[in-house]
Amino acid sequence: MNRPNRAILMGFLTLVVLVLAGVTLSKGGFYINKHEGDTLHLLQMVLRMAQGDWPHLDFVTPIGVFSFLPIVAFLKAGFGVGHAILWSQVLVAVLFLPAIWWVSFSRFKGGWAYLFGAAVLVLILALVHGEGVRAVSISMHYNRWAWAAAFLVIATIFVPNEGKNRPVADGMVVGFGMAAMALIKVTYFAGFALPVLVGLAGRKAGMTVLWAFISGLAVMAAVTLAAGMGFWSAYLNDLIAVSSGNVRTQPSLPFLSVIGAPAYMGGSLVLVSGVILLRQAGRGLEGLILLTLVPSFFYVTYQNFGNDPQWLGLLGMMLFVTLPSGGVRNSLGWNLHKALMLTATAALIMALPSFFNLAYSPFRHMRAVIEDHSPVLPGSGVHEDLQTAQIRANRIDGRIALDGPGTPFMAFTDAEMRDENYEFQGETLPNCSIELGVVAWYSAMAADLKAAGLVGGKTVFAADLLSSYWLYGAFAPLPGAAPWYYGGLPGFDAADYVIVPLCPMSTKLRGLILAEITNQGIVLTEVRRNSMYILFEK
Repeated sequence: MNRPNRAILMGFLTLVVLVLAGVTLSKGGFYINKHEGDTLHLLQMVLRMAQGDWPHLDFVTPIGVFSFLPIVAFLKAGFGVGHAILWSQVLVAVLFLPAIWWVSFSRFKGGWAYLFGAAVLVLILALVHGEGVRAVSISMHYNRWAWAAAFLVIATIFVPNEGKNRPVADGMVVGFGMAAMALIKVTYFAGFALPVLVGLAGRKAGMTVLWAFISGLAVMAAVTLAAGMGFWSAYLNDLIAVSSGNVRTQPSLPFLSVIGAPAYMGGSLVLVSGVILLRQAGRGLEGLILLTLVPSFFYVTYQNFGNDPQWLGLLGMMLFVTLPSGGVRNSLGWNLHKALMLTATAALIMALPSFFNLAYSPFRHMRAVIEDHSPVLPGSGVHEDLQTAQIRANRIDGRIALDGPGTPFMAFTDAEMRDENYEFQGETLPNCSIELGVVAWYSAMAADLKAAGLVGGKTVFAADLLSSYWLYGAFAPLPGAAPWYYGGLPGFDAADYVIVPLCPMSTKLRGLILAEITNQGIVLTEVRRNSMYILFEK
């Protein structure tokens, strides 16, 4: 196979962007069908940033600033938040396009160049985080963007450039790509730093390293100029606080399950087989790089909710373009060209369900029935262009314990089966959590708080997973708060009130927060109570 035509490849990649972007934007709004809680988490951060706040400096989050800046740019230009989210993905695709073109052209031959480039663009422009659930969602968009950067960097250091050496282009891809990972989700930077160093050292790419360093330093300088030197220490403090806490120790499955559970074992075996077969085929450096990527792929997958091994598709494509000649055999007599081809094929087949879900998510969005949706932020004017399914917005479902005191199942009660704390200031709180209808839930509580005249110019600390009351007009954003609770009492000192939902999003986190307040010897004064919440004054 020969290298693709430069102009045709760029034309194809541009067409992919235009098609996916056009289909996505054709609805005139953004219509999601799941993950409203995650969406409110995102809205808290981007709307605060549009008002001048910075992540890490003004609120706590382990997610990097580049996850939000493209959205914020369109919010500041006057777009509604729904359109801002959709256009941000187009912007990221355009910004990545030169690097996608270069890596596709310089590292892949024939149809693989087109497939690789399209796969990276699909990661950026998709409207679902992956896996096999078809419902449209913007949740964890930063994982997709970080995978796109990782694909570019890993392909650059793994697949040799058989054309003229271009250290400037390669170095800029590596430098900007690693910087993007560090400022989108640092898990990716930490996970892939060693394989990148091994690959660059193995290829003796000194000038590539220099240009990668210059490119990364330029990004750091730009962020420092915009946010100040304190940004980096604040970012580090957020990362330390989240990683050392006991709230978010793992998003989904345990680490060993990500490697050896039935759904993942096949991919793990394919990955390890790729390492062994590459080494036997005389591809020593590629085998070594892939060996260092094994724990990296597992770690990043473990750190992502849903544990979707997006690396499978990248693995398959890279193995196909590094196949040895047909006559190479190992000590068992295996034809290693065929063995690696089968390994690559297996990786691609296992990657297909998630990839297809990503690829046609914009087309599912195009077919959304507008009448079946309602605003995530009702009454917000321009921001009503972000909508969710009415049944998910307005049908309020909860989960309650049926084996408590006074129930027919009291004899089966076992406190060790429940790790939540339901006691606070001498009162037993209900064992109940909200599972569906967070839009109506927040709307009702915010309306009640406003009607009581308690919210004007005040701030609130929520004993719950999220603190989105201000999005619905109740209270002001809390300085130093964590839009998604990770532990401790971030922002507590700046709060005027503490709100305790009687049926929160997470009874476990409500218990942890109230226990933290109690352990610090803080006594709160109740100022309002109803069937939805208890409001305390500090």
